[in-house]
Amino acid sequence: MLTVPIYNTMGEEVGAFEVDENVLGGKLRRRLMHDAIVMYQANQRQGTAKTKTRGEVAGSTKKPYRQKGTGNARAGSRKSPIWRGGGTIFGPRPRDYGYSMPRKARRAALKSALLSKILDNEAILLDQLELPEIKTKQMVEILSRLKISNESCLLALENHDSRVWRSARNIEKLKTKPASDINAYDVLRGRRLLMTRAAFEGLLESFESNKKAEG
Repeated sequence: MLTVPIYNTMGEEVGAFEVDENVLGGKLRRRLMHDAIVMYQANQRQGTAKTKTRGEVAGSTKKPYRQKGTGNARAGSRKSPIWRGGGTIFGPRPRDYGYSMPRKARRAALKSALLSKILDNEAILLDQLELPEIKTKQMVEILSRLKISNESCLLALENHDSRVWRSARNIEKLKTKPASDINAYDVLRGRRLLMTRAAFEGLLESFESNKKAEG
């Protein structure tokens, strides 16, 4: 059994949450996590790089000079790729770099990412997180009490909370998402993982239900 510490918003440890590592895959699948991160990064690429071919470069189509008698190499166009200002041979073209891994593989990568954070003592739980008003200062103070204010962090909530989200959106190293929307890349890109207890329990329940549904 693995143990994840539970804190309150005052930074006091109030308990521990025990989780069976088999629910999180039982072992780290580093290759699978790498493949998932490469996929998520590839899906973020815009793919808008483009160069002009000789047919797209602006310029005259007139032959620069006569074929023979000048001492120069033969040339038929100023837009030739071997001329300065000419087109590009086999340059980049707009393309879609995105692709998808199987759903079971993505889920297994997420489990391994969560397991790695727990094993490295980089994951903590909050018993609850409720803000009375939208105020970034309150969120900064909570992170400071938890001693993670200077580190990049993913904050996963049970459901979308507009107060928490709007209070956290201007904090540079903090990313806030509902637990149902997180993936392996979200978990691993931040140094720390901060989740509410309800969000973590809901995530584990979804893993169990998916496992039963798959057979």
